Amino acid sequence: MTKHKNGKQEPQAEQFDPKALLELIAGIQADLDRLKGMVESAVPRFDPANPHNKTVDGKLSEEGVECCYRMFDEGASRYSVARQMKISFAAATHRFNAWRKAGGDKRTRELLG
Repeated sequence: MTKHKNGKQEPQAEQFDPKALLELIAGIQADLDRLKGMVESAVPRFDPANPHNKTVDGKLSEEGVECCYRMFDEGASRYSVARQMKISFAAATHRFNAWRKAGGDKRTRELLG
């Protein structure tokens, strides 16, 4: 304990063991990784043929846009996205440019379903 000018005693800062703290963090990270794997396996894979991917006027819905972006995430070409999503090559090119502007495969993914 240390004394202040006013005569009161104050406890000293406790020393911590960095090795123990790092082990605790590693254990928590392992638990989080395991939980993430469980949740990711429960998320349904996107389906380009899902009718929810388009609105009644034939444009891509929010889910359709995300599905399109996920195909680009996996390395699909604009041509293959256009064919699988049943959209024009120009529409696929527009979505590809929007995907790149949003950060490409580093963007924040939206939830599907």
